Amino acid sequence: MTTWKSTAASLGSAAAGLMLATTGTMLAARRWRLEAERLQVRRLRLEELASRRSALAHQQRMHWELLSRAIDDPSLAAVIATYDPDIPAERRRQYFYANAWYINLYHLYRAGIVDDKAFHGHARELFQNPLMREYWEASKGQRATLKHSSDEARLGRMVDGLIKDLDEADTDEWWVVGNPPPA
Repeated sequence: MTTWKSTAASLGSAAAGLMLATTGTMLAARRWRLEAERLQVRRLRLEELASRRSALAHQQRMHWELLSRAIDDPSLAAVIATYDPDIPAERRRQYFYANAWYINLYHLYRAGIVDDKAFHGHARELFQNPLMREYWEASKGQRATLKHSSDEARLGRMVDGLIKDLDEADTDEWWVVGNPPPA
C-alpha cells in the first residue's frame, strides 16, 4: 500500500510537472505571438510614416513646380493670384517666390527637421526682410481661411507675433528679437 501511494504520488507529481511544463510552453508561445504582433504593428506604423513623408516630399516638389511655372509665366500666375489686382506682375512674382521660401520652412517643420524653436529662428531671419513682410501682409486673407487649431495657423500666428516684435524692436540686431517658444 505504501508503494502504491508513493507510486501514485510520483505519477501525480509527474502529471503536475508535465502540466506545468505545458502551461509554461503555452505562455512562452503566447508571449512570442504577442511580441510578433507588436513588431508587426510597429512595422506598419513605420511604413505609414515613411509613406506620409514620401507624400509630403512629393507635395513639396509639386508646390515648387507649380510656383515656378507661375513665377516664369504671368499668364499662369493669374490663375493663382489672390493678391490685390493692383499689385504689379513683378511684385506678384516676388510674392510667389516669398511664398516658396515660407512653404519650404513650413515643410521642414512638418517633416520634423525643425522644431518650433528652430522654425522661429528661421522665420525671424526670413521676415527681417521688408519684402517678406509685405508678402505676409498681402497673404493674410489666405491664412484667415486656415483651421484655427492647425499647425499651419499656429505657425502663422507665431510669424505674426514675430513680425510685430521685429516692427517694435528698438535694435538693428534682428537675430535677438522675439521670444522663441520653448524647445
